[in-house]
Amino acid sequence: MKAKIYVTLKASVLDPQGKAIHHALDTIGFKGVMDVRQGKYFEVSLDGSVPAEEATREIERIARDVLSNPVIEDYRVEIE
Repeated sequence: MKAKIYVTLKASVLDPQGKAIHHALDTIGFKGVMDVRQGKYFEVSLDGSVPAEEATREIERIARDVLSNPVIEDYRVEIE
C-alpha cells in the first residue's frame, strides 16, 4: 500500500518561491501562466499487514502532525 501526501501553502499565505517561478516562466517565454504555487510531495510505503482503515488514520496523522504546518499549509492524502 502506498500513500501520496501533497502539502501546499494556504491560499492566503504569500508564496515567494511560486512568484519567482512564475516570473522565470514569463522571462523564458512561457505565456498565459496566471499563477504558480509551490508545494511538497511525499510518498509513504505502508506495510500491508496494517488494516486499511488504521493505515488511513495514521497517514492523516503523519500528514497533519509531521509533514505540514497547519497554520500556513493544507494537505491532501491519497492512498493506493
